[in-house]
Amino acid sequence: MAQYTRLEVAQTMKDTGLVPLFFNSDIELSKKVLKACYDGGARLLEFTARGDFAHEVFGELTKYAIKELPGMIMGVGSVTDAAQASLYMALGANFVVTPVLREDIAIACNRRKVLWSPGCGSLTEIARAEELGCEIVKLFPGDIYGPQFVKGIKGPQPWTSIMPTGGVSPTEENLKAWFNAGVTCVGMGSQLISKEIRVNKDYVALEATVRKALDLIRRIKH
Repeated sequence: MAQYTRLEVAQTMKDTGLVPLFFNSDIELSKKVLKACYDGGARLLEFTARGDFAHEVFGELTKYAIKELPGMIMGVGSVTDAAQASLYMALGANFVVTPVLREDIAIACNRRKVLWSPGCGSLTEIARAEELGCEIVKLFPGDIYGPQFVKGIKGPQPWTSIMPTGGVSPTEENLKAWFNAGVTCVGMGSQLISKEIRVNKDYVALEATVRKALDLIRRIKH
């Protein structure tokens, strides 16, 4: 069961501006990655559930976060149907991110007042997601659409909150382009938690990268 309301999750996304994305089947490695992100200042993590038995890893990670990392909001990504969303919500997911817009997932999450963020690629999809109660829309794949697409959406729909995923990197140039275009937050996976960091288990470097990205976002927004 979720520890945070969807409004609390949405506010944290807006306040911090960053949602790290990560998946690994190794529970101990995953805990260390989560802790490094937390120590770097991140207060959300999207566990991209793409592997076999991913729900078992997520369950352990969520219990670890509740016990050891106060204020860390655990969510799940790459969710493809309502049954999968329900499974992860039962394991404590506080938000559900999907690659596409699916109404069955919207209904399952809304029933539990859990934030859901569907992958959208057109103004029509974004408008439909908002009609279904979506707080923050995922722009996916972000690198295909780019900041200009966000600017285009914010013209007729200034109330729309957008989180691009894909095509986001922890550089000043990239983050400035996205946030100046009007995004609410960004999702960042391998550009933030690189393969090199995972292979070398360089959690100090990860913590520093997360902290730098959050500092950059804070400066750009203010």
